[in-house]
Amino acid sequence: MSPAELKQKALSLPYEPGVYIMMDAAGEVVYVGKAKMLKNRVSQYFQDSVSHSAKTVAMVSQVDHFDVIVADSEFEALVLECSLIKRHQPKYNILLKDDKGYPFIRLTLKEEYPRFSIASKWASDGARYFGPYGGRGATQRVIEVVSEVFRLPVCQRKFPRDIGKERPCLQYHMGRCAAPCRGNVPPEEYRTLIRQAVGVLEGKYLKVAGELTREMENAADSLLFEKAAALRDRQRAIVRLGQKQKVVAGSMADTDVVGHFADEAKACVAVLHFIDGALLDRDVRFVGQALSGDIAETVSEFVKQFYLPRRSFPKQVLLPCALEDGEVVAAWLSKLAGHTVELLTPQRGDKKHLVDMAANNAREEAVRLTTREERVSALLTALAEALALPAPPRRMEAYDISHTGGEDIVGAMTVFKDGAPYKKGYRQYRIKTKDTADDYHAMREVLTRRFKRYLAGDEGFDQAPDLLLIDGGSVHAATAERALCELGLSFPVYGMVKDDRHRTRALTASDGREVGLAHIPALFGLIGRIQEETHRFAITFHHERHAKKVAVSQLDGIPGVGPSRRAALLTAFKSMKAIKAATVEQLSAVVPENVARAVLAALTRKPEKPPKGPESP
Repeated sequence: MSPAELKQKALSLPYEPGVYIMMDAAGEVVYVGKAKMLKNRVSQYFQDSVSHSAKTVAMVSQVDHFDVIVADSEFEALVLECSLIKRHQPKYNILLKDDKGYPFIRLTLKEEYPRFSIASKWASDGARYFGPYGGRGATQRVIEVVSEVFRLPVCQRKFPRDIGKERPCLQYHMGRCAAPCRGNVPPEEYRTLIRQAVGVLEGKYLKVAGELTREMENAADSLLFEKAAALRDRQRAIVRLGQKQKVVAGSMADTDVVGHFADEAKACVAVLHFIDGALLDRDVRFVGQALSGDIAETVSEFVKQFYLPRRSFPKQVLLPCALEDGEVVAAWLSKLAGHTVELLTPQRGDKKHLVDMAANNAREEAVRLTTREERVSALLTALAEALALPAPPRRMEAYDISHTGGEDIVGAMTVFKDGAPYKKGYRQYRIKTKDTADDYHAMREVLTRRFKRYLAGDEGFDQAPDLLLIDGGSVHAATAERALCELGLSFPVYGMVKDDRHRTRALTASDGREVGLAHIPALFGLIGRIQEETHRFAITFHHERHAKKVAVSQLDGIPGVGPSRRAALLTAFKSMKAIKAATVEQLSAVVPENVARAVLAALTRKPEKPPKGPESP
């Protein structure tokens, strides 16, 4: 379908809740979304793209047709949306790992000697499950720490089957295992250790530590000093384990805190899990589409997919921004959890500080795992998607014209390779074919001269650009396209439009179509740097030309100063200001002494004031 047909179909949709499914020409699902009113939401995609994010622009460019499913309520649409995303895995939706990426700790309660192990999924098998955790490595470390503190076995032996069959292993001799294999750890005592370990996994450090303290005191009172010492060591280990966690107010029981960060390469979400006021775990997920710029949309999709495969739910979730469908998502989570789940967006205080802390976790993880090459690649890919280019623009050339009132007209060309200035490729042009102010004519001349040398294969001009950026609007871009067309060339051309504050606002094509940059901070910064650097290079060249022209006019007419001596003075002193500040001796090193005195006399002579006329009566 053409853009006009897509827009017309969207405008014909009903004002009812439902799900829309965007598909490309091959019939592949590229995006699935939910809407409170289908007509309003879907038609927005096919309006002016200036306000669209880079992800939306790229997605819409792939859409060939779409379908909708009308639902009875927004809640029903939300459930359907989650199901369709999981089924189709669309390219432009936030996609997280399946639940196999969220391992659990499994405790076999039905056994006489329960054991901890890692499980990929929660199951209704009578076992106790904790988690899910961030990964298998993190889950294994939790089991190892808890087992060491409570001296639980980590070997493969089964009890009571293997009691007395083999000698205790090295873990027992290192004091890390109570060695039930020896047969001197009764099931009741073993289950007490397990119960205390469960308390630690639930975040109840202080309760378990208090219980051990009482046991230690009772043992000491009974003169069982060896047992008291062992209980003391265990209690201290639990206290140290608890001190490693971030303790917060008691109101933070069963709370998840969500933080978001996005740069030019990665978008990352971190979730901090609090239970009984202690920070127990952290999940970090890279969600892609880093330059989308729409934090609320990213967080909304993340929350829905993050909690869908989970079996444990917090009582409240702190978010970095309010969600458009927050009430519906909260109702859906509450239904899955079997208890009320609140979605809160704190604006100040301790809870806001925790959201900031989660965002900092996301930022640190994204920066740590992102190289400069990845940032540049992602940034140029996003620019290519925003401008519908066939490939990321590795070489970009930018052009600007500078003059003062139509005098000393010059053009400048800068080159950016892989997002960085390539000063070896910079070029300056003196406009030769017209001496009055006409930016379009000047730009036409500059491009013609540059690309004639490209066609001739001249060294330094033989590289083809992936993108041309012209300082100006759509008319400047159209002028550049005509100049290229006359040479039989075609390169992507966009004008760099400035706002009222003289800052880059958007890129514009020759047909007037604008690509907004305000919602894409990284691209906004890149194009702004290119425009400022090109303007700086052009105006510096113009000032140099103008200064030389002024210098020539000031030295003309001085007795003894001809073209050669004038050139010698400017070469030696670089500027008229330096010549004026020089002494006779310094000038005499370049020209004869009598000429030096004449130069100083002419340049330092104060202009004579016109004689006063007769006073009026």
